[in-house]
Amino acid sequence: MKDIKELIADMYSLILRKDGWFNEEISRAYADDLAGRLSGQFKNQKRGTLRLSAMGPKCPRALWYSIHSPEKAEPIPPYAEVKYAFGHMIEALAIVLAKASGHEVTGEQDELVLDGIVGHRDCVIDGCLVDVKSTSSRGLQKFKSPQFALLDDFGYLDQLDGYVVASCNDPLVRVKDKGYILAIDKQLGHMVLYEHTIRPEQIRARIAKYKAIVGMAAPPPCECGTRPHGASGNIQLDTRAGHTSYKHCCFPNLRTFIYADGPIYLTTVKRVPEVPEKFQKHLENEKEKVLSKAFIGQSVERAGDSRPFALL
Repeated sequence: MKDIKELIADMYSLILRKDGWFNEEISRAYADDLAGRLSGQFKNQKRGTLRLSAMGPKCPRALWYSIHSPEKAEPIPPYAEVKYAFGHMIEALAIVLAKASGHEVTGEQDELVLDGIVGHRDCVIDGCLVDVKSTSSRGLQKFKSPQFALLDDFGYLDQLDGYVVASCNDPLVRVKDKGYILAIDKQLGHMVLYEHTIRPEQIRARIAKYKAIVGMAAPPPCECGTRPHGASGNIQLDTRAGHTSYKHCCFPNLRTFIYADGPIYLTTVKRVPEVPEKFQKHLENEKEKVLSKAFIGQSVERAGDSRPFALL
């Protein structure tokens, strides 16, 4: 039986072979897997529900809106949808390569339930639960770090905790105390296999907390993280808060400035950045009534909190 720690070396060795290993059977398996992933991406979204794939740290207010008012989410731009589709292609290819290189692959997309919360794992390789992630070259560096748990802005390890704990009675999962992330650089093709020690108490506590939040009758106060943007006195959302689709529910007057390396979301503007500003369509007559100078020195109030927003 193969060892999961040899997975990447075996996949690379397979890719170098030019003996027709990518046969009709493997081609069909890849096509079927990819079709299922893309079908899920492009189907109509149902009402928001808690999922094991979304158990990472979240602002309580943003979480509440994601369940009770999913229509308030920022629309996903078409180029982002294309990016996600590329991710599905890479992740499906990784599973095919694992199979073709002789590793035992089972439990693909099996439904799991933990404390009433549903999720679907990617697969089980050599008796170990594996979640496959495509990432940028920069993002791959985090998976190489022994401090990845401190760098996990998107809750990948919380997701893995949920999948492994939910699989505790599954005979396919022979390793019960560890899970793995197979991270693939979608720009350069490099791979990293990250081993994670499971935290059962932490994920169960997180689930209980999130159930309590979404059970509230009204949205709770915002707890989005922020940090200074340069030395201008401007305050921006941190990485995690900036990626939530419900940040405008937390900061109705949030301002977005487009820098060369991506958007910056400012909650407080002391000095207007000399870059283009993106105006939010859902703010009434935004393009006509908002002039940058009118907001200089203005502090954006945090939704759900009567205090002016201060630097955290």
